[in-house]
Amino acid sequence: MSSAVRIPDGFLDELKARIRPSDVIGRKVKLTKKGKEWVGLSPFTNEKSPSFYVNDQKRIFKCFSSGMGGDVISFVMETERLSFMEAVDKLAEEAGMELPKADPQAAEVYDHRKRLQEVCEAAAAYYEDRLQSSEGAAAREYLEGRGLKPMAWKRHRLGFAPDDWHKTGVHLKQLGFTSDEILEAGLAKTSDRGGEPYDAFRGRLMFPIPDSRGGIIAFGGRGLTPDAKPKYLNSGDTPLFHKSRVLYRYKAAREALGHGEGGGLIVCEGYMDAIALTEAGFGQAVAPLGTALTEDQINLLWRAGPEPVLCFDGDRAGLGAAYRAIDRALPHVEPGRSLFFVLLPDGMDPDDLIRERGPAAMGEALDGKIALSELLWQRERDAEPLDTPERQAGLEARLMGAAAQIKHPGVKAAYERDLKARMRDHFWQIRQSKRKSNFTPGKGRGGDTGSAGPAAVAQVQAAGRTRPGVLLLLQAVLNPSILSGMEELLIAADFRNEISNGLRDLIVDFLIEDQDLTLDAVLQSLARQGHEKEIAQIDLKNISNIRLNDPAYRSWKAAVEAFIPVDTTPTADDEVRRLKLKRRLVAERRKAFEERVLLDQQEKAMGKANIGDFWKKFEEQNPWFKGDASGSS
Repeated sequence: MSSAVRIPDGFLDELKARIRPSDVIGRKVKLTKKGKEWVGLSPFTNEKSPSFYVNDQKRIFKCFSSGMGGDVISFVMETERLSFMEAVDKLAEEAGMELPKADPQAAEVYDHRKRLQEVCEAAAAYYEDRLQSSEGAAAREYLEGRGLKPMAWKRHRLGFAPDDWHKTGVHLKQLGFTSDEILEAGLAKTSDRGGEPYDAFRGRLMFPIPDSRGGIIAFGGRGLTPDAKPKYLNSGDTPLFHKSRVLYRYKAAREALGHGEGGGLIVCEGYMDAIALTEAGFGQAVAPLGTALTEDQINLLWRAGPEPVLCFDGDRAGLGAAYRAIDRALPHVEPGRSLFFVLLPDGMDPDDLIRERGPAAMGEALDGKIALSELLWQRERDAEPLDTPERQAGLEARLMGAAAQIKHPGVKAAYERDLKARMRDHFWQIRQSKRKSNFTPGKGRGGDTGSAGPAAVAQVQAAGRTRPGVLLLLQAVLNPSILSGMEELLIAADFRNEISNGLRDLIVDFLIEDQDLTLDAVLQSLARQGHEKEIAQIDLKNISNIRLNDPAYRSWKAAVEAFIPVDTTPTADDEVRRLKLKRRLVAERRKAFEERVLLDQQEKAMGKANIGDFWKKFEEQNPWFKGDASGSS
């Protein structure tokens, strides 16, 4: 490539903002996530212990074995032996950016874009000035009513567009900008009557919209009167701005995220919500521009961090927006790329919650975020009653159809396993609730536990949703006969939550140590582990009796088996339990063999008459024992 190519101001910053270093570097180096960084073996040396680090938030790599480091451009230069311009050209093509050609026309295009940015910058400064003037009084009153102080106005460069058809345009022309430039920047509109262009924003509180480098490229304006139509007005698409590809506050939020430990940006629905979150200490807040999240915007979120949190009002509209985001993101999730969701209480938005209950309440809401897989499960589970086999089959079809959208094969398989486990556990709970409560078909939604009553339904649904496996395991505690020979199965199961796995470990330990497995002993052990609150929420009346010969036992065992991962590495604690179990079984077999020898001696002494009675008694005491295994030890 010719060295005469001119790289415009900001082009490289935009290029690096669009590309995640771990994606590019991960094609040549096997990277493993370690905290905020990725780690792997150096591509520059023959090291055996990894000392090569990639940080997506800082957009750099560092190789400690060779001393090399830099950005993604320098990595491509070093590993592919390319010149600087060749590496930029390669990465620009990947990022969907066109590198300017070495001709006067291309340079003119970039000069023109720069001129349009200057128009937008001048307009932003003018709006800021007007906010402080007498004509901005209504806007200032509105901001103060929303709890924002003048310093916050300045931080976010808030302004006011005069309520006049031409005032902004006249001011910009006085600064040397032409009518065509003002029109093309989206600051004016042409008149249908053939007159002069008129100001696009009039009598509105103004929010300047920066690009990923911080330059102003567009505006949003909020009406200040009840009859303002529309309430929020955004710039139309221009050579600088396409609202489906931009997030409000993206640059500032990304920088805030880079200084913290968070896993991703916080997405809210509007300008004021993003500002309120920022002023409350959540500086990684962004907002789409009046539309549902697009794929381009979701990719922007993932470039900043692996697990952004989408925060929506807790009403029907907010839930609908969350569901649409699931459908947009699902095909593109992969290791290191997912979404979390927060549905705020009482139909509030973040601004309402912070003003009424304080930043701590917002922090608690964010701490309670829901994984994409969880919200997907809730959506499909609650879509219709599940009181017939056909409707249950419909749930399975919807869940597997959603998982089929995922392009990454490993994540797709993981979703299928997770959703099937949730479904089997939920169906098992429905069946148990039916047996316990004389189920009446056709009542309720989602769980359809019928006449169990609202409290019982809520208990079953909550346990299955937030603590998968708890009711399964407590059923085993209350019916210990079904645990005979189940130790290995329980050790292999992973219930995906702390209290269920803790309960599993307690049961296995009780069985291996041959202790009396009682409900009181188990609950006391859980309480000592800090699970008092969870214990208090469990209603044991929802747990029915099971016998070994019941069909319910086969359902219970199948539900436990659904929690066994297909491929996983056992923990050290699980290996210790397996070793203890093996030792116990060896000891039991040795004891049984010794008893068999004694029985043989008794048979010879007593003759054949009572042999059947002795064997019947022995097998009742040792149900696992097989006659043809008497010689094993």
